[in-house]
Amino acid sequence: MSAATVDVLGRPKRVLVVASNPAVSEQTGWPIGFWWAELTHPYWEFVEAGYEVTIASPDGGALQGDGFSDPDDESRYSAHDLISRGFIGSPTHAALVADTPALSELDLDAFDALFLVGGQGPMYTFRNDRRIGDLVGRFLAAGKVAAVVCHATCVLLDATLPDGELIVAGRTWTGFANSEEDVADSFVGQAIQPFRIEDEARRMENTNFIVQGAFRAHAVRDGNLITGQQQYSGAAAARLVVDALGR
Repeated sequence: MSAATVDVLGRPKRVLVVASNPAVSEQTGWPIGFWWAELTHPYWEFVEAGYEVTIASPDGGALQGDGFSDPDDESRYSAHDLISRGFIGSPTHAALVADTPALSELDLDAFDALFLVGGQGPMYTFRNDRRIGDLVGRFLAAGKVAAVVCHATCVLLDATLPDGELIVAGRTWTGFANSEEDVADSFVGQAIQPFRIEDEARRMENTNFIVQGAFRAHAVRDGNLITGQQQYSGAAAARLVVDALGR
């Protein structure tokens, strides 16, 4: 179904997609940022549902995709990703990540749902940024939908609701799995991440962290919190957002 065939009654639903600002990995020395498929595939799902999508970042400005996530990267790791290839090749869409608004510039209450994009960047730029954790808690406390995928789920290790309760307390959720970290580390010949989400999640009490097979699409909805396991789960998580919001 194309967006043109969707009947939208009243104003369209609005989704705020937040991706990492560029950073440098302390583990590898690589420039890092967001993972293309975790932005472009959900974006496609949302616009196909007739939603308005705003792509933003904590600090605003130009964003940078992780090298392995670029379909034209010499590694050919993501050469199969036609949706990202089309997004990057479209001047209109490429402009959406060339100059993003900062969170402070937006009326956050105007959005119906939040979607945090993963990648290598969030492990450094999201984990200790109270703005991001508080943003997720703010949406959930307001009864709105918050979705977090892949390495962006590191936010949920610490993030709380406005009353101070951990967001994942009593909830079932997923994130990047140890089995997937093993594959990634083996591919490049060293440990990539500064910590592992699954290890830290399993040390937490009163929460249920689950994973499926390595690099299989896997998304979980528990109330108004939606999580996706890795880059192949972005579209699945986005579809759960659409299920929750309706058209």
